[in-house]
Amino acid sequence: MPPNKIELAYTRFLAPDGRLIGELPDWADDFNLLTRLYRQMVLTRLFDQKAVALQRTGRIGTYAPTLGQEAIGVAIGTLMRPEDVLVPYYRDTAVQLMRGVRMEEILLYWGGDERGSDYAEPAVAQDFPLSVPIATQALHACGIATAFKIRGEHRVAVTTCGDGATSKGDFLEALNVAGAWQLPVVFVINNNQWAISVPRRIQCGAPTLAQKAIGAGFHGEQVDGNDMLAVYDRVQIALERARIGKGPVLLECLSYRLGDHTTADDATRYRPAEEVKHAWQEEPVKRLQAFLASQGVWNESREQALISECQALVQQAVEVFESAGTQAPESIIDYVYARWPEALAEQREWLLERVARHARSADHES
Repeated sequence: MPPNKIELAYTRFLAPDGRLIGELPDWADDFNLLTRLYRQMVLTRLFDQKAVALQRTGRIGTYAPTLGQEAIGVAIGTLMRPEDVLVPYYRDTAVQLMRGVRMEEILLYWGGDERGSDYAEPAVAQDFPLSVPIATQALHACGIATAFKIRGEHRVAVTTCGDGATSKGDFLEALNVAGAWQLPVVFVINNNQWAISVPRRIQCGAPTLAQKAIGAGFHGEQVDGNDMLAVYDRVQIALERARIGKGPVLLECLSYRLGDHTTADDATRYRPAEEVKHAWQEEPVKRLQAFLASQGVWNESREQALISECQALVQQAVEVFESAGTQAPESIIDYVYARWPEALAEQREWLLERVARHARSADHES
C-alpha cells in the first residue's frame, strides 16, 4: 500500500498576481521594510543578469543563476543576525548580498579567484564560502551548531540546498544529528523543481521534502517560495525557534528555477516551454511589486528610479572586479590547509621559483 500522506503546514499570503489571500502578520504593516525587501530583490536580479552576461563574454567562469528564487535568499539574509553563520550552497547570491558580501567579491569567486572568499565585511567573516559539492554543507552547519550549543551561545547556523541535495546521504545524516542533538540549525530547501535536468517528481518519491524532518524528530513545513511575505514570516519564526533552544527547523520553499541550472546548462533541452511560461506567472519579484502597487506605495516612476540606481551599483561592482588584477600564483596552494604538510610547502617553493624564473626570462627578452 502507498504510504499515508503526511499533512504539513503550508504558508502563503499573496496570490501569484499579488492579491492578498491571507491575513498578514503584524510586521507586514511596515511598508518601509517591504520596499527594502523589494529593492534587494531587484538588485539581486539585475546583478544576476550581469553575472550571466559576464560569463557569456568570458569574463567569469561558470555561474549559477538565481532567477526566480530571489525571495528566499533576501528573506534569509535580512533576518539572520550578524553573529549567526551562513553555510550556503552555490545558488545563494541573494543571501550573501544581504549578509554584506560585496558584489565584486561574488564575481571574483565565480572568476576562480581566491580573494572572492576573503570577505571584507567583518560581519560575514565567519560565514562559509559557497559550497559546490552537493549537500556536504548541511553537515558543516551541524558542526557549527554543535559548537554554539556547547558554548551556550544564542546563535543559529543556517544552511541552504536545492531539492536534489535532499536525496544525498550527507543531507539525511545532517537531519539525523540535528534532531538527535536538538541543534540550533535551520535547513532551508530551495525546491526549484529541477535537480539539474531531473524533475522533482522523479528524483524523490516523498510527497514533500519537508516531511524528511519528521523522520529526524523535528519540525518541517512548506512555504510558497515565490511569496516574499510568506518566506520572511516563516524564516523569522524558524530562526527564533532555533535561537531559544527549541531545536532545528526545516523549511521547504517551493519556487521555480526560471533560468538554466548553470551557465553550462541548456534547460530548453529538457524542460517544456509551457511549464516555464506558467512559472513566470508566479515569480516573486512581480508578485511583491504588484502587492506594493495595490497598497499605493509603489509606482512606475519609483520602479524606474530603482532600476537605474541598481544598475549603477552593479556596474560599479563590475569595474572594481575588473580592476582587481590577477591573483598571486601561489594562492592556488595557500588556502588548501590550515597547517601545511611538508610536501605542500615544497610544492609552493617550487612554484615560486618557477614564477621568478619566468619573470627573469620575460625581463631578459624585453
